Amino acid sequence: MAEVTISDLRKSYGGLDVMHGVNVDIPDGEFVVLVGPSGCGKSTLLRMIAGLEGVTGGTIRIGGRVVNNLPPAERNIAMVFQNYALYPHKTVAANMGFALKMQRMDRAEIDARVARAADILGLKPYLARFPRELSGGQRQRVAMGRAIVRDPEVFLFDEPLSNLDAKLRVQMRSEIRELHQRLSTTTVYVTHDQIEAMTMADRIVVMKDGHVSQIGAPLDLYDRPANVFVAGFIGSPAMNLIEGVVRRDGGVVVEAGTDRLPAPDLPGMDDGRRVIFGIRPEHLLRDDAGFAAAVAVVEPTGAETHVVLRMGARDVVAVFRDRLGLRPGNTLRLSPQPGMVHVFDAETGQRIG
Repeated sequence: MAEVTISDLRKSYGGLDVMHGVNVDIPDGEFVVLVGPSGCGKSTLLRMIAGLEGVTGGTIRIGGRVVNNLPPAERNIAMVFQNYALYPHKTVAANMGFALKMQRMDRAEIDARVARAADILGLKPYLARFPRELSGGQRQRVAMGRAIVRDPEVFLFDEPLSNLDAKLRVQMRSEIRELHQRLSTTTVYVTHDQIEAMTMADRIVVMKDGHVSQIGAPLDLYDRPANVFVAGFIGSPAMNLIEGVVRRDGGVVVEAGTDRLPAPDLPGMDDGRRVIFGIRPEHLLRDDAGFAAAVAVVEPTGAETHVVLRMGARDVVAVFRDRLGLRPGNTLRLSPQPGMVHVFDAETGQRIG
């Protein structure tokens, strides 16, 4: 096992800069998820750690050793890809042990490592099968087993669950998390799915356009997003973000059109300042004294009901645990739950307070 230290990392393709001085410290044994929209640089960063992409500037250290110019085989990492990358003509056992065979490891040691990994992953009944005889989840386990047998210092996962159906993704992310708890190997995991990030990570690195927007524990990012991008990206349904102007007349409110939304009295909440008022859907409460919004769409999910409402010219989303029997065209009055409001500067997008 080893820590991974990324310092002022930069990547350019010709005159196009795609990574802009990224800094991330990953302690030994931590499970870190890189998350962000397509094109944000998360997979490029992972491939740079793996040695599959060159480094334009900055340094990558694994276990204190600078690996910028080392080939992948000398970095003591193991990578699990989105497409499994299994040899179709080799059995499960042969696929899992192939890298060790290429290292000319003793056959008895290869068999022992494969057997151990198969036991961890529940693959013992399938060792003699070929990939075509396995389900998608079983193939992903084989790909993970191939990484485990190498006993690496760092595991790298590149969107490994993207090809699986929704139910299997939930099962596999639990299995990957359990695997990490058993092995305690430093893990860097890339996904565009923020639910995967929230449920699996010790810490999340949120990326946008080759920059790190925020790093923190999942609930820290959810409860205190540093900027509008993180606020809108982390959480499903997304946080409601409403542009307005601060007014201080007998209290602090954000004036959004004809609506006046109660806001916290934070340093910098000066009268007339343009801000973005943020409230998560589950923190909008029914209140006869609140602002009025017309029901546009009702989405029952079973445990919850998601309601899209028209508030003037904008849409907001509210989540209710109870079944309200709402129909499009109904009017609800809502208020933000006290203490759950987020305020961001309208120009910079940064959190106020």
